[in-house]
Amino acid sequence: MVAIVFLGFLSIAAPLPALSLYVHDTLGFSGFVVGWVIGVQSFVTIVSRHRGGTLADRRGPRTAVLIGLPLASLSGIFYLASALLPGTPVARLAVLLVGRLLLGFAESLFITGTMSWGIARIGAQRTGKVMSWQGIAMYAALGAGGLLGLFVHHVYGFTGVALLTIVTPLLAFAVAVGVPAVEAMGGDRVPFHRVLRLIWQPGLVLLLATVPFAGMAAFLPLDYAAKGWAGAGTAIAFFGAAYILVRLIGSNWTDRFGAGRVVAISLCVETAGQFLLLAASGVAVANLGAALTGLGFSLIFPAMGVAATKRVPAGQRGRAVGNFIAFLDVALGLTGPVVGLVTGAFGYPSAFFVGCLAAVASMALLPLVGRGTTELPD
Repeated sequence: MVAIVFLGFLSIAAPLPALSLYVHDTLGFSGFVVGWVIGVQSFVTIVSRHRGGTLADRRGPRTAVLIGLPLASLSGIFYLASALLPGTPVARLAVLLVGRLLLGFAESLFITGTMSWGIARIGAQRTGKVMSWQGIAMYAALGAGGLLGLFVHHVYGFTGVALLTIVTPLLAFAVAVGVPAVEAMGGDRVPFHRVLRLIWQPGLVLLLATVPFAGMAAFLPLDYAAKGWAGAGTAIAFFGAAYILVRLIGSNWTDRFGAGRVVAISLCVETAGQFLLLAASGVAVANLGAALTGLGFSLIFPAMGVAATKRVPAGQRGRAVGNFIAFLDVALGLTGPVVGLVTGAFGYPSAFFVGCLAAVASMALLPLVGRGTTELPD
């Protein structure tokens, strides 16, 4: 399951830095267009999560994965066509956008399907462990994929990046074919809003807790540069190392100690990390703040994922997983533009003030998770 997520998610992560270079430098479009090209995939992923989860429930999570991974590879073919076919920049951009739309739907299928598949294989009582390890795979792909994509783009151009996007989902597909299927849980067709009523509390806690991470990823390098500090990459590395360390040693903490307790402690640590970044007068303190942010953020996704999946019958698990992950997508998509407006008015450190406020708000909403409904409403 981890290999499937890692290899599949490389098709999302590896092209990201190269896309901006291709759209801006090669095709000649503005930064505004670059933002839309990158963001359209996340938008499609958000709106299709529920359908991806429905397919996993009704036809089995393995089926969703085996459909999603070839779609991700097909998106790379459209990237390749955009790079190689003659035509105007507008026509090549249109072809590229088709690939981005396909990738958005593909992610909904293979990420949601793989998580549901993993939970079904080792048992719902180990949901936290499944989400922890698959979360490690996603963030490892994000970290390694960006570097790999830039290297391939430097050596082979965007054509090489397109080929990489074609190949990595096929490798994941080869792994998935060898993994036994689990029984489809079925379940009645359930509208999006009914599932959302079950999981919005843990989803909103996740959304707010993701703001510190998303804001730090976008604005920490700019904050370091504005202060004349070197080593922003080191701070990001501290965050990543702390994040993965907690996932490795604490993947079963949610299942052992309960989601509420784990998230409450995690949010306190995350808030402390954001405060250190806000108040830092030197690189050492800022690096410590980045590490604490990673320590705190690490287990919130799997812990709240456990809370979300416990609220639905087994036959609705895929839909619950898909809609829950959509809260993460929304946070990652909106934090940059919103926090960008704040930093434009108050400077880059204000990104960490927003992170503090979001973490505290998440903590305030945490009691709602324990009082939420646990069965499908009429």
